Amino acid sequence: MPTHPMISPHSGRGAGDGRPLPAHPEGEGRLPPGAGPSVWDGPPPPGGVRPRSTPLEWARAIVDRISIRWRLTVVYGALFFVAGMLLLFVIYIMVGWAIDVAWPVLDVDNLPPSVAAQLEREWSGYMHRAVEGARGILLTRSLLALAGVGILATIIGYLVADRALKPIQQMTVTARKLSDSTLAHERIDLKGPDDELKELADTFDAMLTRLNVAFDTQRRFVANASHELRTPLTINRTVLEIALSDPEASGDLKALGRTLLEVNARNERLIEGLLLLARSERELSVRTPVDIRDVTQTAVEQLASRSQEAGVTVTTELRSARTVGDPVLLERCVSNLVENAIKHNLPEGGRLWVRAGMTEGALVVQVANTGPHVPAYEVNGLFEPFRRLNADRVDSSRGAGLGLSIVRAVVRAHGGNVTAVPRDGGGLVVTVRLQPR
Repeated sequence: MPTHPMISPHSGRGAGDGRPLPAHPEGEGRLPPGAGPSVWDGPPPPGGVRPRSTPLEWARAIVDRISIRWRLTVVYGALFFVAGMLLLFVIYIMVGWAIDVAWPVLDVDNLPPSVAAQLEREWSGYMHRAVEGARGILLTRSLLALAGVGILATIIGYLVADRALKPIQQMTVTARKLSDSTLAHERIDLKGPDDELKELADTFDAMLTRLNVAFDTQRRFVANASHELRTPLTINRTVLEIALSDPEASGDLKALGRTLLEVNARNERLIEGLLLLARSERELSVRTPVDIRDVTQTAVEQLASRSQEAGVTVTTELRSARTVGDPVLLERCVSNLVENAIKHNLPEGGRLWVRAGMTEGALVVQVANTGPHVPAYEVNGLFEPFRRLNADRVDSSRGAGLGLSIVRAVVRAHGGNVTAVPRDGGGLVVTVRLQPR
């Protein structure tokens, strides 16, 4: 099995993320050769006419980016400032009224009218200047005091918001720790008064109880189905093998027996795939350190004989990259990708490229193959159960249509993502990205 260097410094910019992999001559074994860029598999390309956002939409976009804790803090701070400004306005008015009421009356009864009028005008001017001065000093110092107390009120508002959101944080932490193995005994069990948050927590606990019953029922069903479905198929295979080993059996009987054995084997693979799919879609029960190079190498070696029988040349470039997960499921994930690439390849002179390693901070496994042309609109449907390219459910000569469904379920269970794009010249490029350890 030839091995060639395939991961270049720009290998992470391949067809799996919507950009073309580097094209090299076929003889160099680069991954994967093609005549041009791969099809677009990302969001709509830029360049279209976009409507100009209004100030209201712009403000809403900013508000949507703020967390609920800061929203509450801003609300608390804004309410304090509004209340402070209203209080300051009332005091501003009342200071003038108080000085006006308390200002002493000038006694001018014994003075000539002209002198009395002059003194009253001057006395009234003194009062107005006193009112304006008092109001100015009050306004300046009150604004400074309001700013200082407002900052303190904002800090207190943040602490109050954090305290109010503590029960919701507890619910979030509990939800993150939940899995099908801890669902039976993990609950929020919020203590406190019977308010809206306590009611929400109790409702969440009741939902967890129902989910636990559903998971338990599913586990029992999978276990019972595994036993009930495998046993008769095993018996059928044994009976057919005994019948075929009979030297006195006729040629027609042996031909019928071989046909039934093939059907029986397909049913066994179908049942194994369904059970594995059900297992992959649940929370991981095994989490151990895994080197993706070892997993990929094992999967490729197990399918080496099949690739030789199909006449498919396999090119690998594997580098060490560690993650945490279920080694068995990860191995089955890579095996399904390689097996699909072998099945859906050219009848003669087929090529298959497998690479694994770290690319741009992500753990990447990429499998590309030659083969028939794959329409871009058909790619997403290939990850659905029992979906096959250009075939309905009746056409099952190449499998049950669960390979890529199992791949997607395993990758999602490990917190990663899988993408696929048609390869120029025919075939498919499937890229799996996982979180590194």
